[in-house]
Parts: sequence; C-alpha cells; structure tokens
Amino acid sequence: MSNRVVCREASHAGSWYTASGPQLNAQLEGWLSQVQSTKRPARAIIAPHAGYTYCGSCAAHAYKQVDPSITRRIFILGPSHHVPLSRCALSSVDIYRTPLYDLRIDQKIYGELWKTGMFERMSLQTDEDEHSIEMHLPYTAKAMESHKDEFTIIPVLVGALSESKEQEFGKLFSKYLADPSNLFVVSSDFCHWGQRFRYSYYDESQGEIYRSIEHLDKMGMSIIEQLDPVSFSNYLKKYHNTICGRHPIGVLLNGVSSLKERSKDLPDSPRITRQKRNSRDKEKEFFTFAVKWAKSNCQHGHSAHLFL
Repeated sequence: MSNRVVCREASHAGSWYTASGPQLNAQLEGWLSQVQSTKRPARAIIAPHAGYTYCGSCAAHAYKQVDPSITRRIFILGPSHHVPLSRCALSSVDIYRTPLYDLRIDQKIYGELWKTGMFERMSLQTDEDEHSIEMHLPYTAKAMESHKDEFTIIPVLVGALSESKEQEFGKLFSKYLADPSNLFVVSSDFCHWGQRFRYSYYDESQGEIYRSIEHLDKMGMSIIEQLDPVSFSNYLKKYHNTICGRHPIGVLLNGVSSLKERSKDLPDSPRITRQKRNSRDKEKEFFTFAVKWAKSNCQHGHSAHLFL
C-alpha cells in the first residue's frame, strides 16, 4: 500500500486572492486588526467565500472570534458549485495547501464519517475546482497560526440536500458540535441577484433594488438567529433566496437543534448582535455569523451568543 501524501493545491490563489504568502499574511492581519473579538470563543461561524477583494474584510469579523488555544479540529462545510451531489462528499487528499502553510486533514474523523455510509468521495479535480472550502483555508491558517501544528481540518462538500438529509447530517455532526475543541465553519454568501443568477425578486415597497435585497437577506438572517431549521426552510420555499450555502446552513441549524434536544438548558432566544459589512459587489451581500456556547451558573447549563 502506498504511503504517498496527496495534496490539494491552492488552485484559486493568484485569482481569488493573492498567491504571495507575505502579501496574503499582511492583508489578513490588516483586516483582523480592524475588528474586535467580542464573542470569543466561537463554536461555529458562517462567513462568505467570494474573492477577498469583495469579502475579505467581512470574513474577518467571524475569524476574529476563533480561539486557537482551544480549537483542535475545524470542520469546514462548503456548498458544491460545480458537481451535482445529493449527499455530502469528503476529500480524497491528505493535505490542503495555502500560501501561508499546509493544513492537515483529520483522517481519524474522516474514517468515522466514512463508516456511516452517508458520504461520497470527491475527486481531486472536483476538490480543486471548488472555491467554497478553499476561500476559508487562508483565514483558517491565519486564525490558527499560533497553534499551527496542533489542529486538523475536516473539509466537507455539501450537496443539494433534502430537508430530511439536512436533518440526518445535522444529527450526525451534532456530537462533534458538542465538543468545545471543535469549530464549525459554514461557507456561504447571501443573495445572488440578477440575470446571471436567474433571480430577480424585487419588493417595490422597500424602495431601490438593493434595499429589497438587503431586506430579504435580513429576514433570512433573523431566522438563522432563531436557530430554527424549519423556519429557515420555509423562508427559502417562500422567497427562493439564492443563498448558495443554504444547505450547509441547514445542516448547522439542524445540528444545533439536535444538540438542544439533548441539552435542555440551551436557550431558545439567545442575545444577538448583528454585523454586516458593505461589499464592492453590488449583486451580492456578505454577512458573518458566529455561535458561542458558554457555561452558565447551572451545573450543566449553557448560554448561546450569536452575532451577524
């Protein structure tokens, strides 16, 4: 049996973000230095996956909440843009390269997931064509640089899941979500509006088109804040908002829901602080979102803090 280490190259470096390690490091440091770590330590974040020119400063708000001193495994859930998937897929490589340093896939966790029979394997070509996971790798590397030899990643490509599949995967991931040394990164932009996206929903009562888009996304974000997968699914059915990471978000919400069923002290109405950053891309909106559980005064209690 071959022991050859297989690597996924940073295929979008040089186009979606700089391929220069020093330049990339300086950019990430600059964006991170401008935001506050108000909700550390995050246990789950939702952040965008567009080119860094458009969303790099926005993503910093999520990654600033990551605590590298306690994080040992990072699950990265990204939507499939190029291949049809009815389930989720695992990578076939060992290493994900970034211009900063290489990231190791956790083969132990991969083995546990594979044994469930719920996953496919993506080819190297599919892996390198997809940007939704890769765009989180440099930020992951930067956020974890002080402990770069002490953590692994678990990249998961999420297909066009049915509601029942989102529930199944959410239940599966909930046991990992319960572990404070695990971080979940959900990759998603929000509304993609215009002819090239075949989406032109417009509520004239909101005024200009961008106001309608913003109102539509804020409705979705408010539902995500409620940690209610059923309401989020109903919202998507009603408005068909082109949130490209809707299925990874659905998996996360179902994971939190499953976790809440086992941990009755998780509150239904967490305290909220919302963050949104303006984008240079007028056809998309970018938000960040983080979830934090912290022990309360109860022996087994938890409280949930979120920010967008």
